Amino acid sequence: MTASFTRRVLCAGIAGLFAGAPLLAAAQSPAANFPNKPIRIVVAASPGGTSDILARTIGQKMTEKWNQPVVVESKPGADSNVGADYVAKSPNDGYTLLLLDVSTLTMGPSLYPKLSYNPRADFAPVTTIVFSPHALTAFGGLPANNLKELIAYSKAHPGKLNFASSSNATRLAAARLNLATGMDMQVVPYKGGAQAMTAIAGGESNLTMASLLSTIPHLKNGRIKAIAVASERRMQAEPNIPTLQESGVRDFVTGSHQGLLAPAGTPPDIVKKLNAVVVEILRSPEVSAKLVGQGAEVVADTPEQFGTFLREETDKWSRVVKEANVKIE
Repeated sequence: MTASFTRRVLCAGIAGLFAGAPLLAAAQSPAANFPNKPIRIVVAASPGGTSDILARTIGQKMTEKWNQPVVVESKPGADSNVGADYVAKSPNDGYTLLLLDVSTLTMGPSLYPKLSYNPRADFAPVTTIVFSPHALTAFGGLPANNLKELIAYSKAHPGKLNFASSSNATRLAAARLNLATGMDMQVVPYKGGAQAMTAIAGGESNLTMASLLSTIPHLKNGRIKAIAVASERRMQAEPNIPTLQESGVRDFVTGSHQGLLAPAGTPPDIVKKLNAVVVEILRSPEVSAKLVGQGAEVVADTPEQFGTFLREETDKWSRVVKEANVKIE
């Protein structure tokens, strides 16, 4: 055997090893066999609200696509911080996910300086699911049917209007609306949007703001009426509801950005796989049309885009909380 023949054999063997390396890496990737057991989507709010509706819609489609059960589990409490803390401390293997109004993460650090988890560091963003503007709604028996009448009623009855708040976002929206209109709404906290709506329907509270997506089902029985929607333009799902801007409140756009996250340290390949399937579900004609008809706008962005959004929103709301001097009692 010549020296040149030996060198050719060695080179060919080494080349073969390197050629097989990508296949070996793929086989060893954590995402290769993901998912091979049930997935849990933890909703950081009570059943019946926006997050719950979205989790069940997405979970059902994920089950169909992956042939693995996707279980929705509600963990409400402490302005959604109970559920967020639970997922932050869960195994980072992609099998426990968090779905919530992202105001918990972006406003929480300014409102709750001593959180038991780190909103910036403890999560791996997967995707922003939807944006649904807040709808300002009132008890059906309240003698005010538009914003002008509501402001007049508030001034005629100082300190009498109370506002059912179910999230950081709605609490700050109420504070902004008080400042913008001169109203004096007293904020009363509730565990979730469903409880706030029940309080409005029964006359226990006068007003609330919740995502249009979770509001629409409650407008049909007449016990709750819509005053305005906090979007730039009227929404396709409810074109008869005027915007707050039309009603005289300039530059007032607020709402619910719902997001899906995994615990920090979840392998990037698994995060990408989760993102791909959820984006595919959200952009499908069936789901997209359903969500638009319910009062939401599909976002379905990348993990990187979602991460940038969270950072920017956290910085923005930190300034708002300081300027408005908002404090949690």
